[in-house]
Amino acid sequence: MGFRPLHDRVLVRRLDSDEKTAGGIIIPDTAKEKPQEGEVISVGSGARNDSGEITPLEVKAGDTILFGKWSGTEVKIDGEDLIIMKESDILGILDNTAAAKAA
Repeated sequence: MGFRPLHDRVLVRRLDSDEKTAGGIIIPDTAKEKPQEGEVISVGSGARNDSGEITPLEVKAGDTILFGKWSGTEVKIDGEDLIIMKESDILGILDNTAAAKAA
């Protein structure tokens, strides 16, 4: 089944957080915080301004983003836990090329 968000909404898959701390302590699932990093799966067509024109979204499918801790609505689509949020809930886009150069 395909799903496309409407208007300025974005469908996001949470990225898994680390299983261990920097000191090597394993964190159980019950103690983990939900990650605030995700991958954009699908985006809507854009927000409509006061004059009726559509403003396209800055994020696109495949972008890795950071979002607020309580952002969006959790949904289950095809058995997978995903989040639908407005583009304004997204704090920023992570630049994967900069991370790759540092490694």
